Amino acid sequence: MIIDSLENIASYQTLNQRLVRALNYLRETDFSGRSVGEYPLEERDIFAIVSDYSLKTRAQGKLEAHRQYVDIQYLVRGTEMIGYAPLAGQEILVDYEHEKDCVFYRGDSSLITLVAGMFAVFFPQDLHMPGIGDPAQQVRKVVVKVRL
Repeated sequence: MIIDSLENIASYQTLNQRLVRALNYLRETDFSGRSVGEYPLEERDIFAIVSDYSLKTRAQGKLEAHRQYVDIQYLVRGTEMIGYAPLAGQEILVDYEHEKDCVFYRGDSSLITLVAGMFAVFFPQDLHMPGIGDPAQQVRKVVVKVRL
């Protein structure tokens, strides 16, 4: 897992080239007026999903992981907490769905806080529970999916 702000992405230019392209896309794109939806960068190898949504309580959240993609979650507007836990030893709640590239787990997590301009990178070994906070608050987030 990586947590940082876009102002520091120069530190990550030696990562996998798809991750670098995805981070540069986040830095170079103004998402404030972009429509909600999916935006392909490199067909299904790198694509972005722009979402506006209300947060949920921690009790409503589920830990998730992906096997085919790395998630880069970038907060455009608002403040959001994301639960985090390492994958090792966690109990599966909902089996892996290949089409959605998602498996849900039961377990405890530590909360991290993202504010506008920050991003978190979640690898397959990183369980994450996005969208946690005050349900009265709306956020705008971009999730860039980067194929492994």
